[in-house]
Amino acid sequence: MNKVVENADEAVRDISDGATVMLGGFGLCGIPEVLIDALVRKGVNGLHTISNNMGVDGFGMGKMLEAGMIASHVGSYVGENRLLEEKVIKGELDLTLLPQGTLSERIRAGGAGIPAFYTPAGVGTLVAEGKEIRDFDGRLYLLEHWLRADFALVKAWRGDRTGNLAYRKTARNFNPMMATAGGITIAEVEELVEPGEIDPDHVMTPGIYVKRIVHGSSYEKRIERRTVRQVATT
Repeated sequence: MNKVVENADEAVRDISDGATVMLGGFGLCGIPEVLIDALVRKGVNGLHTISNNMGVDGFGMGKMLEAGMIASHVGSYVGENRLLEEKVIKGELDLTLLPQGTLSERIRAGGAGIPAFYTPAGVGTLVAEGKEIRDFDGRLYLLEHWLRADFALVKAWRGDRTGNLAYRKTARNFNPMMATAGGITIAEVEELVEPGEIDPDHVMTPGIYVKRIVHGSSYEKRIERRTVRQVATT
């Protein structure tokens, strides 16, 4: 089955107001840049997003935030986006922060069909408020529930027309698990190849999880925060 769509705008055609959307990436590494831009052009509102972080001001999910598209966000780090901080303080956006491992496992559980699990992460902190706590072998654990979404937008290095995906190094991050946890998974790829060109041993997301695939181009691949060593002067 050929899952390739003509462009990113066609790929996100049925994402509507109020949808829950997962977006892959860690910082600005491995984010679905092309699909994010298409969502901004579409102009949907009231989205409930799930992503490790929210990009930076003016790039990545930061564009969605500036367009006023996001009603709530679940993630683990928000330190690079001042607009997000302002909206949270003003009560304009509902923010849920989780330990990064908990976020990852909740997404993985959603894709694996595991509705809940126990973890020690967050015990004794604000993360534990309102959650069931149990003792296992003398240690306290929180009950955490799976995370699933109406749509999952992921970025891969290579993909074939049937939806098989391969990721490159750390750009893999949250993308493979999110691909399994979305009702409709949409993938953008840097290289689009024919079936059989990706070694089966290198397929990280089987095509059965992917509903649509789009060939992206002109990636900026920005660095979230560039740090350089100061040159010593004599």
